[in-house]
Amino acid sequence: MAGGPQFFETVQRIWDEGDAVLPVDQRLPKKAQVALIEQMEASVVIDSSGTSSLAGRPVESNDALVVATSGSTGRPKGVVLEHQALIANAEATNGFLKADPTVDKWLACLPLSHVGGFSVIVRALHSGVPLEVHDGFDADKTIAAARNGVTLISLVPTAMRRIETGHFRRVLVGGASVPADRPDNVIATYGMTETGSGVVYNGRPLENVELRVVDGEVQIRCPMLFRCYRNGGNPITKDGWYPTGDAGELDDGGILTVHGRMGDMIITGGENVWPVMVERILSMAPGVSDCAVVGRPDPEWGESVVAVVVPSSDAPTLEELRDLVKSFLPAYCAPRSLELTEQLPKTALGKVQRHLL
Repeated sequence: MAGGPQFFETVQRIWDEGDAVLPVDQRLPKKAQVALIEQMEASVVIDSSGTSSLAGRPVESNDALVVATSGSTGRPKGVVLEHQALIANAEATNGFLKADPTVDKWLACLPLSHVGGFSVIVRALHSGVPLEVHDGFDADKTIAAARNGVTLISLVPTAMRRIETGHFRRVLVGGASVPADRPDNVIATYGMTETGSGVVYNGRPLENVELRVVDGEVQIRCPMLFRCYRNGGNPITKDGWYPTGDAGELDDGGILTVHGRMGDMIITGGENVWPVMVERILSMAPGVSDCAVVGRPDPEWGESVVAVVVPSSDAPTLEELRDLVKSFLPAYCAPRSLELTEQLPKTALGKVQRHLL
């Protein structure tokens, strides 16, 4: 069912009855919805017209939410989050933002079937901060909401670029392509479905969140972590650390820099190139509306750095992009070729699906 009073009332009733919720993306084709429900072994299906029962599988008593991951690299997994994990995330976020029910108001405009959208609801319900919900992102409606008292919002980078962020007190933006020169009120968040949404803000962990880097991989330990996957799998170590699969580093001040997925690294001429670092620079170039960097097989270099660009007006030239990258990074990071496209394949939350490029 669409986000709104009926959705919230239904979620609250389900929780009161001791069950967990699996929000299903309404944008999925009907067959895909049915397949997802079967894969996650749901016991009851509720929509705006009524309820139907299935031969599903029970959850544990403390389970609150099952979220299907975006499936950017394959078949989605069901992430099982307990009530205490959702509460921990809400309290840490609201504490960081100093959310005040008397002056603030949340806007939920990300898909409620993803943890980034659902977590906005949890934050509002837990703190008592008023909440407005939109059925997806619309720039004009978002600005109208700001004029109607909305002060807090969570967005993906592509949506952020379409509005004037100064209308809000705080803007949370997840994803690797958050611009470094963002306004002070825009907060770059890092997290994933397994952490119940963002747990690192502007490179710093939220309260009760621990970070470490092991063999180049970011690992997280915190009360926001999921319990397991719906299929029973659990990658969390015995001492509570979750290996994220993301490459990154911590500086002497404890600030985290994420380079991207471990498998995204391009090795060209024996040198390591992280696509995210190059993308951040390319996104500043005139004529670049959106971009992604990938490695293509190359007989001489092993892999060649390729810029895939969605032009905004006059398309940039390869030489312009190379010069820009070389002004920030070593020359081997500069793209050796340029591919223009009308759009990049992305998940519902705006993550580039590199395997489709």
